Amino acid sequence: QVQLVESGGGLVQPGGSLRLSCAASGFPFSTYDMKWYRQAPGKEREFVAIISSGYSTAYIDYVKGRFTISRDNARNTVYLQMNSLLPEDTAVYYCNVRTFLDYWGRGTQVTVSS
Repeated sequence: QVQLVESGGGLVQPGGSLRLSCAASGFPFSTYDMKWYRQAPGKEREFVAIISSGYSTAYIDYVKGRFTISRDNARNTVYLQMNSLLPEDTAVYYCNVRTFLDYWGRGTQVTVSS
């Protein structure tokens, strides 16, 4: 079955960096677009970034120039490099793939605070 396992979250000071990972299994990883979403306390889950099977990328405006999504098909892993973090980036970050259904990981907490 499809499994997505996020890791790499934690507590970081404003201006700092984190690299999130999402290890995927149960589907032909290289052929699917992969996405990152996030959900801040009291807010709806929102799209953050996508990387296509052809390595095209797109981001919400708020993170452009600060976040970079990438993938390693040999490791079935998608990454989210987050730089210049702001307190507003505090959220649970989720990995997503849509095959016949939408699949989600359990998320990894990112807290940006001094």
